Amino acid sequence: MQSILIISKSSLSALGHESDEIWKNYQSKSTCLSICCFNDMDTPTGRLQEKTQSLIDNLRKEHPHYRRLDKSVLMAILVGRNSLSKSKWSDLSKVGINMGSSRGATQLFEKYHEHFINSPKKRISPLVSPTTTLGNISSWMAFDFGTKGATLTHSITCSTALHSILNASVWIKSGMTDKFIAGGTEAPLTDFTISQMRALGIYSKNTSEWYCSPMKKRNTKNNMVLGEGASAFCLESDEGQQHLAKIIGLGYSTEKIEHPASLSADADCLKKSMRMALLDSELKTVDAIVMHAPGTIKGDQSEYKAIQSVFGTQTPHLISTKHQSGHTFGASGGLSLDLAIEMLNRKSVIQFPYETEVYQEKCTPKTILINAVGFGGNAVSIIVQKTD
Repeated sequence: MQSILIISKSSLSALGHESDEIWKNYQSKSTCLSICCFNDMDTPTGRLQEKTQSLIDNLRKEHPHYRRLDKSVLMAILVGRNSLSKSKWSDLSKVGINMGSSRGATQLFEKYHEHFINSPKKRISPLVSPTTTLGNISSWMAFDFGTKGATLTHSITCSTALHSILNASVWIKSGMTDKFIAGGTEAPLTDFTISQMRALGIYSKNTSEWYCSPMKKRNTKNNMVLGEGASAFCLESDEGQQHLAKIIGLGYSTEKIEHPASLSADADCLKKSMRMALLDSELKTVDAIVMHAPGTIKGDQSEYKAIQSVFGTQTPHLISTKHQSGHTFGASGGLSLDLAIEMLNRKSVIQFPYETEVYQEKCTPKTILINAVGFGGNAVSIIVQKTD
């Protein structure tokens, strides 16, 4: 089937919102994560930098409607605008949008719910429902961009952003549309959400050096850190035009749920999704893999075992984004794809800045596989390629 091209992209996270700055921060020997106060505790988080936050604050002032929108929606609009500005698309009338999110309007929903609980007469604004529904994200993006194509928002836990890319690719290949903006957005930094992760026993207790350190050698404790972030990619059919990367392999799978927060010890869903993507691409191996690896001992090890099972003892170069961005839930796969595209175009790979137990090699990657997996045992694997 015809390949899908990634024409342009944009992302924002704790690493920043400009490509050169993001690349520089991935190369840094110090973390972009920071300590904030949640639930009256010092808490490591992947909070946006002040200059990135100022863009969101300014966007909120642009339109009366935007003052009532959740941060996740505003971040989606920002990355979508930026990606579109680089795409050189002139006719946006039929462009589709698929911007996913695991939690959606987290901050706004919790604000409204707190007000409802504390209100003597349990009165709420009539705007509560329309501004906290998940579909609210893509709808406001379409409003801002002036698009009239399909507008989709979905939640498939932490593999949401890659499911958006997968779905948009299928829409294009089907001929139902020829252009799509796809990605993910998440603003989960609230007391309640962080408490949920602490209740699972996976949140980092580190308050110095590397707050989150996936695949670090001799790691014995979970050190997942939550972060906020968003990314958007402009996709269209391959007709030989200039592009950042080509999607040459798509894979997906869901395994039987053993526990609400489970990923099996063998990560069966990841093995199947990686093999499907390799089969689709007609490749036997790749140069690098951007792992999901959020900093949980069992989850990271399960993914590593799955990679070894698929690729054998000579595994590709392995990296994750979470030590610098934190885990951005539904947006995380998009940030991983963003890093993969940067590595392809800069002809270099990012290495973990600490001693790691996984394979690290300085190479010029031409094919990179990206993994994402979430609660419920659902996985997506995407292979991207750069040809000169």
